[in-house]
Amino acid sequence: MGSSRLPGKVLKKILGKPMLELMIERLKRSKTVDRIIIATTDSPEDKKVADLAEKAGVDFYRGSENDVLDRYYQAAKRFGASDIIVRLTGDCPLIDPAVLDEAVDFYKKNKRKFDYVSNVHPPTFPDGMDVEVFSFESLEKAWSSAKLPSEREHVSAYMANHPEIFRIGNLSYKKDLSDMRLTVDNEEDFILIKKIFQLLYKGNKNFNLKDVLNLFDSRPELLLINRHIKRNEGYSESLKKDK
Repeated sequence: MGSSRLPGKVLKKILGKPMLELMIERLKRSKTVDRIIIATTDSPEDKKVADLAEKAGVDFYRGSENDVLDRYYQAAKRFGASDIIVRLTGDCPLIDPAVLDEAVDFYKKNKRKFDYVSNVHPPTFPDGMDVEVFSFESLEKAWSSAKLPSEREHVSAYMANHPEIFRIGNLSYKKDLSDMRLTVDNEEDFILIKKIFQLLYKGNKNFNLKDVLNLFDSRPELLLINRHIKRNEGYSESLKKDK
Protein backbone atom coordinates (compact mmCIF):
# COMPACT_ATOMS: atom_id res chain seq x y z
CA MET A 1 0.00 0.00 0.00
CA GLY A 2 3.05 2.23 -0.20
CA SER A 3 1.64 4.89 -2.51
CA SER A 4 3.05 8.35 -1.84
CA ARG A 5 0.24 10.12 -3.71
CA LEU A 6 -2.68 8.15 -2.27
CA PRO A 7 -1.64 6.04 0.76
CA GLY A 8 -3.59 2.82 1.33
CA LYS A 9 -5.39 3.20 -1.98
CA VAL A 10 -6.06 -0.48 -2.73
CA LEU A 11 -8.07 -0.78 0.49
CA LYS A 12 -10.06 2.43 0.05
CA LYS A 13 -13.72 1.48 0.00
CA ILE A 14 -16.18 1.83 -2.84
CA LEU A 15 -19.78 0.80 -2.17
CA GLY A 16 -18.60 -0.71 1.11
CA LYS A 17 -15.93 -2.91 -0.49
CA PRO A 18 -12.15 -2.39 -0.67
CA MET A 19 -11.07 -1.39 -4.17
CA LEU A 20 -8.84 -4.48 -4.43
CA GLU A 21 -11.77 -6.76 -3.62
CA LEU A 22 -13.77 -5.23 -6.46
CA MET A 23 -10.83 -5.82 -8.78
CA ILE A 24 -10.55 -9.47 -7.71
CA GLU A 25 -14.26 -9.89 -8.43
CA ARG A 26 -13.64 -8.75 -11.98
CA LEU A 27 -10.53 -10.90 -12.46
CA LYS A 28 -12.44 -14.02 -11.44
CA ARG A 29 -14.55 -13.57 -14.58
CA SER A 30 -11.51 -14.02 -16.83
CA LYS A 31 -11.66 -17.05 -19.13
CA THR A 32 -7.88 -17.37 -19.44
CA VAL A 33 -6.56 -16.83 -15.90
CA ASP A 34 -6.63 -19.93 -13.71
CA ARG A 35 -4.91 -18.50 -10.64
CA ILE A 36 -4.78 -15.08 -9.02
CA ILE A 37 -1.80 -14.17 -6.83
CA ILE A 38 -1.55 -10.92 -4.89
CA ALA A 39 2.12 -9.89 -4.58
CA THR A 40 2.17 -7.46 -1.67
CA THR A 41 4.92 -6.24 0.66
CA ASP A 42 6.23 -7.57 3.94
CA SER A 43 5.50 -4.21 5.55
CA PRO A 44 3.29 -4.62 8.67
CA GLU A 45 0.63 -2.33 7.20
CA ASP A 46 0.21 -4.67 4.22
CA LYS A 47 -0.97 -7.54 6.41
CA LYS A 48 -4.43 -6.11 5.66
CA VAL A 49 -3.85 -6.78 1.95
CA ALA A 50 -2.81 -10.36 2.69
CA ASP A 51 -5.88 -10.80 4.90
CA LEU A 52 -8.12 -9.50 2.12
CA ALA A 53 -6.56 -11.92 -0.38
CA GLU A 54 -7.15 -14.83 1.99
CA LYS A 55 -10.75 -13.76 2.58
CA ALA A 56 -11.31 -13.46 -1.19
CA GLY A 57 -9.94 -16.96 -1.73
CA VAL A 58 -6.87 -16.00 -3.75
CA ASP A 59 -3.17 -16.68 -3.13
CA PHE A 60 -0.78 -14.04 -1.88
CA TYR A 61 2.94 -13.52 -1.43
CA ARG A 62 4.68 -10.96 0.76
CA GLY A 63 8.10 -9.67 -0.22
CA SER A 64 10.33 -6.64 -0.68
CA GLU A 65 8.64 -3.25 -0.57
CA ASN A 66 11.21 -1.49 -2.75
CA ASP A 67 12.45 -4.26 -5.05
CA VAL A 68 9.10 -4.96 -6.70
CA LEU A 69 10.69 -7.04 -9.46
CA ASP A 70 12.15 -9.41 -6.86
CA ARG A 71 8.82 -9.59 -5.04
CA TYR A 72 7.05 -10.45 -8.25
CA TYR A 73 9.66 -13.02 -9.29
CA GLN A 74 9.63 -14.73 -5.89
CA ALA A 75 5.81 -14.85 -5.96
CA ALA A 76 5.84 -16.49 -9.39
CA LYS A 77 8.52 -18.93 -8.26
CA ARG A 78 6.72 -19.77 -5.01
CA PHE A 79 3.52 -20.70 -6.81
CA GLY A 80 5.14 -22.49 -9.74
CA ALA A 81 4.13 -20.07 -12.49
CA SER A 82 6.15 -21.86 -15.16
CA ASP A 83 4.17 -20.95 -18.28
CA ILE A 84 2.15 -17.79 -18.95
CA ILE A 85 2.24 -14.94 -16.45
CA VAL A 86 -0.19 -12.02 -16.60
CA ARG A 87 0.76 -8.86 -14.75
CA LEU A 88 -1.77 -6.31 -13.53
CA THR A 89 -1.47 -3.60 -10.90
CA GLY A 90 -3.83 -3.32 -7.93
CA ASP A 91 -4.75 0.28 -8.70
CA CYS A 92 -6.79 -0.67 -11.79
CA PRO A 93 -10.13 -1.82 -10.32
CA LEU A 94 -12.02 -1.31 -13.60
CA ILE A 95 -9.91 -3.81 -15.54
CA ASP A 96 -12.11 -5.49 -18.12
CA PRO A 97 -11.67 -9.30 -18.07
CA ALA A 98 -12.30 -9.32 -21.82
CA VAL A 99 -9.31 -7.01 -22.39
CA LEU A 100 -7.18 -9.29 -20.22
CA ASP A 101 -8.33 -12.37 -22.15
CA GLU A 102 -7.67 -10.65 -25.47
CA ALA A 103 -4.07 -9.95 -24.42
CA VAL A 104 -3.52 -13.54 -23.26
CA ASP A 105 -4.99 -14.95 -26.48
CA PHE A 106 -2.79 -12.61 -28.52
CA TYR A 107 0.26 -13.83 -26.61
CA LYS A 108 -0.68 -17.49 -27.06
CA LYS A 109 -1.21 -17.09 -30.80
CA ASN A 110 2.10 -15.26 -31.20
CA LYS A 111 4.19 -17.11 -28.63
CA ARG A 112 6.86 -17.94 -31.19
CA LYS A 113 7.11 -14.29 -32.22
CA PHE A 114 7.00 -12.45 -28.89
CA ASP A 115 8.53 -12.83 -25.43
CA TYR A 116 6.56 -9.96 -23.91
CA VAL A 117 3.12 -8.73 -24.92
CA SER A 118 1.28 -5.72 -23.53
CA ASN A 119 -1.20 -3.05 -24.54
CA VAL A 120 0.97 -0.15 -23.35
CA HIS A 121 3.89 0.02 -25.82
CA PRO A 122 2.52 2.26 -27.20
CA PRO A 123 -0.67 2.76 -25.15
CA THR A 124 -4.03 3.13 -26.89
CA PHE A 125 -6.33 1.66 -24.25
CA PRO A 126 -7.42 3.92 -21.38
CA ASP A 127 -4.92 4.09 -18.53
CA GLY A 128 -6.22 1.46 -16.11
CA MET A 129 -6.77 -1.23 -18.75
CA ASP A 130 -3.06 -2.12 -18.74
CA VAL A 131 -2.22 -5.79 -19.24
CA GLU A 132 1.20 -7.43 -19.63
CA VAL A 133 1.83 -11.08 -20.56
CA PHE A 134 5.13 -12.93 -20.55
CA SER A 135 6.75 -16.25 -19.64
CA PHE A 136 8.50 -17.16 -16.40
CA GLU A 137 11.70 -17.44 -18.44
CA SER A 138 11.41 -13.80 -19.51
CA LEU A 139 10.63 -12.72 -15.94
CA GLU A 140 13.65 -14.61 -14.62
CA LYS A 141 15.89 -13.05 -17.26
CA ALA A 142 14.71 -9.56 -16.25
CA TRP A 143 15.08 -10.37 -12.56
CA SER A 144 18.68 -11.52 -12.95
CA SER A 145 19.72 -8.68 -15.28
CA ALA A 146 17.92 -5.51 -14.18
CA LYS A 147 20.13 -3.14 -12.20
CA LEU A 148 18.61 0.34 -12.44
CA PRO A 149 16.34 1.39 -9.54
CA SER A 150 13.48 2.08 -11.97
CA GLU A 151 13.82 -1.43 -13.40
CA ARG A 152 13.65 -2.99 -9.94
CA GLU A 153 10.66 -0.86 -8.91
CA HIS A 154 8.68 -1.54 -12.11
CA VAL A 155 8.41 -5.24 -12.94
CA SER A 156 8.41 -5.12 -16.72
CA ALA A 157 10.58 -2.02 -17.30
CA TYR A 158 13.69 -4.03 -18.13
CA MET A 159 11.79 -6.07 -20.73
CA ALA A 160 10.28 -2.99 -22.34
CA ASN A 161 13.62 -1.16 -22.33
CA HIS A 162 15.53 -3.97 -24.04
CA PRO A 163 13.91 -4.91 -27.36
CA GLU A 164 17.28 -6.33 -28.42
CA ILE A 165 16.77 -9.06 -25.79
CA PHE A 166 12.98 -9.41 -25.61
CA ARG A 167 10.75 -9.63 -28.66
CA ILE A 168 7.97 -7.17 -27.88
CA GLY A 169 4.39 -7.37 -29.13
CA ASN A 170 1.63 -4.84 -28.58
CA LEU A 171 -2.15 -5.04 -28.56
CA SER A 172 -3.92 -1.88 -29.78
CA TYR A 173 -7.42 -0.56 -29.22
CA LYS A 174 -9.57 0.46 -32.18
CA LYS A 175 -8.92 4.13 -31.38
CA ASP A 176 -6.47 6.00 -29.19
CA LEU A 177 -7.95 6.51 -25.72
CA SER A 178 -4.60 6.64 -23.93
CA ASP A 179 -5.34 10.06 -22.42
CA MET A 180 -8.34 8.66 -20.53
CA ARG A 181 -7.63 7.76 -16.89
CA LEU A 182 -9.32 4.74 -15.31
CA THR A 183 -6.57 4.02 -12.81
CA VAL A 184 -6.20 5.22 -9.22
CA ASP A 185 -3.06 7.14 -8.38
CA ASN A 186 -4.46 10.35 -6.91
CA GLU A 187 -7.51 11.45 -4.95
CA GLU A 188 -9.17 12.78 -8.13
CA ASP A 189 -8.72 9.37 -9.76
CA PHE A 190 -10.41 7.71 -6.81
CA ILE A 191 -13.33 10.16 -6.97
CA LEU A 192 -13.90 9.29 -10.63
CA ILE A 193 -13.62 5.51 -10.15
CA LYS A 194 -15.98 5.69 -7.18
CA LYS A 195 -18.54 7.58 -9.26
CA ILE A 196 -18.29 5.01 -12.07
CA PHE A 197 -18.97 2.14 -9.67
CA GLN A 198 -21.83 4.05 -8.06
CA LEU A 199 -23.45 4.63 -11.45
CA LEU A 200 -22.87 1.19 -13.02
CA TYR A 201 -22.22 -1.52 -10.43
CA LYS A 202 -25.66 -1.80 -8.83
CA GLY A 203 -27.34 -2.23 -12.20
CA ASN A 204 -24.74 -4.61 -13.59
CA LYS A 205 -21.85 -5.98 -11.50
CA ASN A 206 -20.28 -7.28 -14.70
CA PHE A 207 -20.12 -3.94 -16.49
CA ASN A 208 -17.26 -3.67 -19.01
CA LEU A 209 -15.11 -1.08 -20.78
CA LYS A 210 -17.82 -0.41 -23.35
CA ASP A 211 -20.29 0.39 -20.55
CA VAL A 212 -17.80 2.85 -19.06
CA LEU A 213 -17.27 4.55 -22.42
CA ASN A 214 -21.05 4.76 -22.92
CA LEU A 215 -21.31 6.37 -19.49
CA PHE A 216 -18.76 8.99 -20.51
CA ASP A 217 -20.73 9.69 -23.69
CA SER A 218 -23.79 10.49 -21.58
CA ARG A 219 -21.86 12.17 -18.74
CA PRO A 220 -18.79 13.81 -20.37
CA GLU A 221 -18.25 16.04 -17.33
CA LEU A 222 -16.93 12.99 -15.47
CA LEU A 223 -13.81 13.00 -17.63
CA LEU A 224 -12.87 16.43 -16.30
CA ILE A 225 -12.36 15.12 -12.75
CA ASN A 226 -8.85 13.74 -13.36
CA ARG A 227 -7.97 14.92 -16.86
CA HIS A 228 -5.17 17.16 -15.56
CA ILE A 229 -3.13 14.18 -14.27
CA LYS A 230 -0.37 12.88 -16.51
CA ARG A 231 -0.01 9.21 -17.38
CA ASN A 232 2.83 7.23 -15.70
CA GLU A 233 3.77 9.90 -13.17
CA GLY A 234 5.11 7.17 -10.86
CA TYR A 235 7.44 5.76 -13.50
CA SER A 236 8.69 9.24 -14.37
CA GLU A 237 9.59 9.75 -10.72
CA SER A 238 11.39 6.40 -10.64
CA LEU A 239 13.56 7.38 -13.60
CA LYS A 240 14.96 10.27 -11.57
CA LYS A 241 16.49 7.70 -9.16
CA ASP A 242 18.53 6.22 -12.01
CA LYS A 243 20.67 9.35 -12.34
